[in-house]
Amino acid sequence: MKPSLPSTSRRIRALVGAVAVVAAIPLVLTGCSGSGAASSGGKTLTIEDYYAANYNPIYKQCAKTVDAKLTINHVAGAGLIAKVLQQASSRSLPDVLMLDNPDVQQIAASGALSDLGDYGLDASGDVPGVKAANTYKGKLYGLQPATNSIALYYNKKLLADAGVKPPKTWDELQAAAKKLTSGSTYGFAMSNINTYEGTWQFLPMFWSNGGDEKDIATPEAAQALEFVEGLQNDGSMSKSSINWAQADVNSQFIAGKAAMMINGPWQLPALNAAKNLEFDSVPIPTRTGEATVAPLGGEAFTVPQTGNKDTMTLAGKFVGCLNSVKMQKVIAGATGNVPTNIEAGAAWATDHPEVASFVTTVKTARARTGELGPDWPKAATKIYTAVQLALTGKADPEAALKQAQSQSQ
Repeated sequence: MKPSLPSTSRRIRALVGAVAVVAAIPLVLTGCSGSGAASSGGKTLTIEDYYAANYNPIYKQCAKTVDAKLTINHVAGAGLIAKVLQQASSRSLPDVLMLDNPDVQQIAASGALSDLGDYGLDASGDVPGVKAANTYKGKLYGLQPATNSIALYYNKKLLADAGVKPPKTWDELQAAAKKLTSGSTYGFAMSNINTYEGTWQFLPMFWSNGGDEKDIATPEAAQALEFVEGLQNDGSMSKSSINWAQADVNSQFIAGKAAMMINGPWQLPALNAAKNLEFDSVPIPTRTGEATVAPLGGEAFTVPQTGNKDTMTLAGKFVGCLNSVKMQKVIAGATGNVPTNIEAGAAWATDHPEVASFVTTVKTARARTGELGPDWPKAATKIYTAVQLALTGKADPEAALKQAQSQSQ
């Protein structure tokens, strides 16, 4: 079994928590019970996900819309894919299955999912990269109501005091990070940990500079890795970044130990709760100043092949409800993400300026499985391995990429 990819969106569950999720859900939903079963409606749909239980009111709103009862099963994210593959083998799949978007193609390839086109569903109007992530061999297997990516957060006071403007290019970022580094405060922070999370954070530099996951040992990739290594070598980024998850990076930023950081919108509840912290964000700088090519996160909803056509049809209606523009806004508000529909996302950015940079970024963002499909995990492992080799001084960036590219599968 190929490993699942714990995208940044998966961290939402752990970092935001049930209280923050419920607080963000519109009042029309808060009257619903938080228990695992819904009492209204006719036929019962079983849902499986790795969300917190208090996310259930969102499901119940759509259950009411399609006239269904619900049984909701929450599974630990780390064990979801293994469980799904076992369920496919034993023919005990749920009626509606939530998946991290990089996992959709892997599960679709196993034959466990049904084509959403069979229920009259499509991803028209949604961000192209999201549609690509949920499409396998020309068929749509998942719909993703909300998406996310990463951007460059900055401490407004620290930048203003230093006379630094938010950077748009690598040169500007390097100069700003150097100028903002003082005492116990580093100018810049990101996660370079040896997990898929480290790959996720490096991808904007890698992709925006022309890096290709089919062969990571290219001059373009080396240039991107040299840039990150340079930030560490000139003292603008802590050497501890090789051990930091994104939550750790956020803690450094909140504590004033980093003036700028790469992170996602799921950190907003913690950032907004921090006392005396004024912050904003911009798209991650690129070498040339052109649009950032960043990875897309978020969860997709699918209809497994259960063999019960009537229930599968009802499940299709339920998934369609979750992906409606109305529910996209509800889910975006609950998770800190942005609506997947392009027009809804643009309106969301106007009403929610704190996520405007993410709305901009997702327009040109890419699905991690876009080129390699179910084989993406192999490339992801190579990428974070190369980053670790370079930042720990075991190899220069060019050699690190070549070594990681040639590693056995």
